[in-house]
Amino acid sequence: MSKAEPLRTNEDIEKMKNYFKKNDHIRDYALFILGINTALRISDLLKLKWEDVFDFERNVFVNHLVIREQKTHKRAVIMLNQNVKKALNELKASIPIIKNKDYIFKSRKGNQSIHRSRAYCIIKEAAKAEGIEGIISCHTMRKTFGYHAWKKGIPPAVIMDIYNHSSIEITKEYLSINQDDRDDVYKKILL
Repeated sequence: MSKAEPLRTNEDIEKMKNYFKKNDHIRDYALFILGINTALRISDLLKLKWEDVFDFERNVFVNHLVIREQKTHKRAVIMLNQNVKKALNELKASIPIIKNKDYIFKSRKGNQSIHRSRAYCIIKEAAKAEGIEGIISCHTMRKTFGYHAWKKGIPPAVIMDIYNHSSIEITKEYLSINQDDRDDVYKKILL
């Protein structure tokens, strides 16, 4: 099995965003934005309901999403940043009636979420349409978060904690460090 790669450049991230926007795929855009900004696995993204992210009594988005990860069964507290809230708000505005128990990434088949295979096709088709090469899958979104956090100087131990990884070795694999990344270090360290 080949390993998913992160979107390494901001240009590729923007291409993906623009693909969803120009094709008026608001749900898919929100899925992508949540994926790259929360580092959640696709299984956890797809089980999200509106009540997880929106306080219906106060009519506001919550600041922190609290979930129990499906794979690890560990508790995760994820801050919803402004990009996530904006994408969710756009999606919410496009849906005539929303109930708190509705899935965010709802299928056309009643109140159930889209299937992970559909999510895979959504991400894969967008990347292909935009000429983005590499091994792209739903896990690309999770890896993109970690890669860009690392490139922005976030300590690997913090990224490991966000990912709920049991070892730094697993996190290092996720970061998909390549020779270009190593070369960047050598270019910056001028002692």
